[in-house]
Amino acid sequence: MPRFLPYVFLYLIIPEVMRSVSSRSALGRFASVTLEVEEDAVDKRDEPEEKEEETTDEKNPETEFLSVVSIDLMKSQSGENRTQHRTNLYQSEDFIIRRGQNFQMWITMSRVFNPSTDKLHLELKTGPLPKVSKGTHVIIPLVGALEGNRWEAALVKQDGERIKLSVNSPPTAVVGRYRLMVETDCGNSITISTHDYSDDIYLLFNPWCKEDTVFMDSEEEREEYVLNDIGQIYYGTERQIGVQTWNYGQFDEGILAICLFLLDKSGTPQSAWGDPVNVVRVISAMINSQDDRGVLTGNWSGDYSGGTRPTTWSGSVEILNEYHTNGGTPVKYGQCWVFAGVFTTVLRCLGIPSRTVTNFSSAHDTDVSLTTDVYLDEDMDPIDDLNTDSIWNFHVWNDCWMARPDLPPGYGGWQVVDATPQETSQGTFRCGPASLVAIRNGHVFLKHDSPFVFAEVNSDKIYWQKNADGTFTRIRTEKRTVGHFISTKSVGSDERNDITHLYKHLEGTEAERIAVETACSYGSKAEAFSSSTSEDVSVEVIMNVEDPKMGQDVSLTIKLQNSSSEKREVFLHSRVAVMYYTGVHKITVRKDVTDVIIMPNKVKLLEWKLKYEEYKDQLVDQAALMLTLSGRVEETQQVLATQFSFRLRTPDLLILLIGKAEVGEKMTVKILFTNPLPQELKNVIFHVEGLGITAARKIYFGDIGIHASVSLTEQFLPTLPGKRKLLASLDCEELTQVHGVTNITVEAKSSSAP
Repeated sequence: MPRFLPYVFLYLIIPEVMRSVSSRSALGRFASVTLEVEEDAVDKRDEPEEKEEETTDEKNPETEFLSVVSIDLMKSQSGENRTQHRTNLYQSEDFIIRRGQNFQMWITMSRVFNPSTDKLHLELKTGPLPKVSKGTHVIIPLVGALEGNRWEAALVKQDGERIKLSVNSPPTAVVGRYRLMVETDCGNSITISTHDYSDDIYLLFNPWCKEDTVFMDSEEEREEYVLNDIGQIYYGTERQIGVQTWNYGQFDEGILAICLFLLDKSGTPQSAWGDPVNVVRVISAMINSQDDRGVLTGNWSGDYSGGTRPTTWSGSVEILNEYHTNGGTPVKYGQCWVFAGVFTTVLRCLGIPSRTVTNFSSAHDTDVSLTTDVYLDEDMDPIDDLNTDSIWNFHVWNDCWMARPDLPPGYGGWQVVDATPQETSQGTFRCGPASLVAIRNGHVFLKHDSPFVFAEVNSDKIYWQKNADGTFTRIRTEKRTVGHFISTKSVGSDERNDITHLYKHLEGTEAERIAVETACSYGSKAEAFSSSTSEDVSVEVIMNVEDPKMGQDVSLTIKLQNSSSEKREVFLHSRVAVMYYTGVHKITVRKDVTDVIIMPNKVKLLEWKLKYEEYKDQLVDQAALMLTLSGRVEETQQVLATQFSFRLRTPDLLILLIGKAEVGEKMTVKILFTNPLPQELKNVIFHVEGLGITAARKIYFGDIGIHASVSLTEQFLPTLPGKRKLLASLDCEELTQVHGVTNITVEAKSSSAP
């Protein structure tokens, strides 16, 4: 027993002789306690006078043990921090802030904090292996005065045991989820607070901070490209532009966590999460599933068994939630506008200004020639197995806003990024960021993926005819075929904004031709680029009505013009084919050959019709068709060639609000639809969703008869007040691309009468 008495006595005098030592390493800081006993203290343990003196001493409050009792990050949605950081729209109780901006916090201590003798600093850690050298383990010192543009904290107020800190972060900080701890040092002991997940800090990019590379100086544009959670996506053809409302839902509960899950799943180290160029490139790859089991599986086959038809989706939230709920299993299925819609959601959620962009007549260059090549046989018919280049009726991608310190000065601003898996970039299916300034001027030597994007918006279309010896001769060049009506939603309204001028100089101008020649000089077929020969016969296709409707015959006019003073004879070949909207041929439904005589300086109009019975069983999504015309002028051997894409318009859903809409009260909506087809629709499913009104919901309706009208009544329970949009779509095998949207003002919950 006696040999244990010193240890018992030692515990009684711990306040007098204890020292704590903190072990520091690149992996973090962990508190450990080492008890050292001086020999003279042990020797004097039996001296009565010393023992009596120690037990009669009073504790000094200034040297008393100091620890953290609680942390208050003031993270209320409506509080000062989140309001000033513009993160109050996130439907989350987490502490969400933006880098490069000050925030406030309270710490309650175990006793009054004495700035003269006590020391304190904050520690933030992100990722599995946080390191100070990588910016993923941050030590935030307590300073006398804040300087800005660095990690720092200052004591701004004391209230008893509570202290209020003002904290700054640098505009280059790594974004992501940080674990927060507080270390205190009162001279004779060091303690580190216990990590509490509820005190984790979510740090985002900051377009309101001038020093952040994603800074955007227009408040109206920040409202649109960062804070707007609903948008418009354009589709169709350049002559028949359609629009679909899309719920981005970047502030919905859990979406931010899913966005960080995507970054983490990519395997990109957290130290790279502070560079928006790198982040958008990573997200571009992670939205598609080609290489890394990203969010969406692309499918352009027309067979969507085992998944959801791409035309059915009307928002990103359902897709991202399904992906996360299933542990990162890709969602089936997506096409370009779905990839782009989800991409916009993720970028805006992380704080990177972004918009969804549609390019009509969008080229897909497969051989880095920066031209779109069409190969014809000796009879002027397309050689399908050689025509790997294609012109999509439309293609949807994204613009994101950032400085480009990795490029020469002048190439910052809007950058193209694309998540649709078309071609690989450095071995991975992704695209961008490519500077719009570089694309506009043909500077395709600048990263990332500028040649591919340039070809999409400004490549020449070259027709090649097969010779008897198997070689090919260039017979025609079309210079104004690609890149029309490049469209995005206008700032502050639902109007379409044509931004073609940001991507290319005006067609036919000297500046535009210089850009094309500059770009093509870096292509794989630079020798194919040459000046055009004179032509005196032209061909043009004119649509007789603005939108030919699904279920009806199609009527077009072929216009042949002879600008010479002599008669011209043309043998005109025509072929109409059902196309995927990507420009990929599905099936030819009709072929014709016509001998046409055109008198000098005259115009010849040919009426062309396609009956419903000829195409009804062959259509695929987007109801797209292409009329290909080719021919040769007998007298001059001039070659005529053109392709005209068009789509058949589908009907809209009509959505009507019955009564009023109020938070927490049931609201009633009626959906009206008329079948436009002379055939029955089988196994019809309606999809409905609306941010703040209802989560995505499927309604299995059944069959709808020939030309029958139906009415569907549904009830919802709104959760958020204000101006909202309710979206609906219809899906079945016989008819797709049927959508409807209505604006609904949801009133705040009425207060109870006293």
